[in-house]
Amino acid sequence: MATLPRPLSRPRSNAMVLAGLLVCTLALATLLAYEAQLAARSHRATAERALQDYAAVAAWELVAGVTDQMQAVLGGALAPVTRARAASPYELLPAPTVLAASADSALRCSSQVGDQARFYFRIDFRDGSLATSGATPTPAMRRWLVDSITAQVHALYQPDWTYAVALGGPPGERPLALAYGVRYAEHSSAIAAYGIGTCADVVGPELFRRVISRRSLLPSSVRGDASSDSLLSITVRDRTGRILFQSEGAPQSPYAADAPLKQVGPLTVHAVIRGRAVDLLALGSIPATRVPWLVGLLVITAAMIAVTVMQLRREHQLARLRADFISSVSHELRTPLSQILLFAETLNLGRVRTEQERRTATGVIVQEGRRLMHLVENILHFSRAERQMTRLGPEPVDLNNAVATVVEDWLPLAAAADVRVEARYAPDVHALADCGALRQMVLNLLDNAVKYGPAGQTVSVGTSTGGGRARVWVDDQGSGIPERERDRVFDSFYRLDRHANSAVAGSGIGLYVVRELARLHGGDAWAEQAPGGGARIVIELGAAAPAPGFTDEHASIVGTSQGAPAGPRA
Repeated sequence: MATLPRPLSRPRSNAMVLAGLLVCTLALATLLAYEAQLAARSHRATAERALQDYAAVAAWELVAGVTDQMQAVLGGALAPVTRARAASPYELLPAPTVLAASADSALRCSSQVGDQARFYFRIDFRDGSLATSGATPTPAMRRWLVDSITAQVHALYQPDWTYAVALGGPPGERPLALAYGVRYAEHSSAIAAYGIGTCADVVGPELFRRVISRRSLLPSSVRGDASSDSLLSITVRDRTGRILFQSEGAPQSPYAADAPLKQVGPLTVHAVIRGRAVDLLALGSIPATRVPWLVGLLVITAAMIAVTVMQLRREHQLARLRADFISSVSHELRTPLSQILLFAETLNLGRVRTEQERRTATGVIVQEGRRLMHLVENILHFSRAERQMTRLGPEPVDLNNAVATVVEDWLPLAAAADVRVEARYAPDVHALADCGALRQMVLNLLDNAVKYGPAGQTVSVGTSTGGGRARVWVDDQGSGIPERERDRVFDSFYRLDRHANSAVAGSGIGLYVVRELARLHGGDAWAEQAPGGGARIVIELGAAAPAPGFTDEHASIVGTSQGAPAGPRA
């Protein structure tokens, strides 16, 4: 027994595959945007860390410069009493007058008044005694000096230091700068502190300005030909927060660092990178955030993908509509062809017995041939309209006469469908129209009225004028067209929901052809409700000058389903 071949399965649409690929593309674009943002953020973080490091380097460079400057001044001045360790913790200590020779030129005040208050001191940590030479400090200053130096030596001073500077004074008195060094015994035991008491101005703006001008606080790759002071904003504060020095101009960036100046003050150096230094960095300026650009690109990508998906969906719908169109057209073509073939074979085989039967057979062949020609013309007009190849030759036309001729030719089809036709022509209606296109439009309206109206209905055809325009309208007695769909019925392949799955034959291009031809005439076509409750389709054309000699009745019966004679014509 032979095995029948399996039916070929319908090829699946690749729309879902393309949609999946587009979604994957969007996901990949999102991932790439995220990675780009991470890279930009990492670059920015690296640049910011570099700027913070430059600020820290600048602050520590200033600390080192001040420390070296003070070392150059005080190292030799305090060396006679602090360089050598004591042989015993109990040895006799030299008087502070020994500093007058070695430290006389160190830390001189800029004013004569400040120099008059200059003195030298020795604090014996073994018994807490204070000895001075030079100017005599007040009792309050003596107590503050002993307490401050003793506390600073035990808490801050390092054995490898050669000097330290304490700033301040008792409340109500002029602050001083106390530059001192510590004399050690064996086992790093501090036994005494020797120092100079002078005005606090010696540790002030002039000192820091001199260090900044002499020392390069930033690397040459950042500094270039500019000075450190123009690239940095330096602020020096004491432990109470009082500003001892501040660069001119406000800081212009958030990149800053602090460094402690323990041997002097102790003080805190705050360095801020100015905006100009940021631009001079070897790494380049700080990259701006790319989030808005990346989000914008993602939105554009998503929008393009959405449009593509919509286009794919539209293409799928059009493919389905074209398939339905081919099926509908094939069904509509099959009916007249079957009738033509049937009666042609009847005539060919000589099966007609009377002249009446012969006329009937030839009449059916002619009638179905006209229907077939109408269908073919509709398809041709649709194809030309899609490719914008329709060419018309409008000329003045007696609209009543032209419409009456079309209706008369259509009466046999109306009779076959058991439809009564009523014509209502306004007098003297003339229009600029292409006769062939006008015939196709009217036939489409009549055919539409028969298809979607009930059996035994009366189809009304009429003309009217107004506002320099001429109109042709056709009414049926069907269910009408919902208002929300009255414009969509003129779209290609569109059918009302109630007719989409019905047995009513239709290709969905009839009204589309009507509107396209009307607009090529400079007019339009629309749908509205008929006075009797059905649908009315109106064609509007440009009016032409009336031709003399044409008269007709405003309302006349043109024909019936029983083949009644046509109404009056010019």
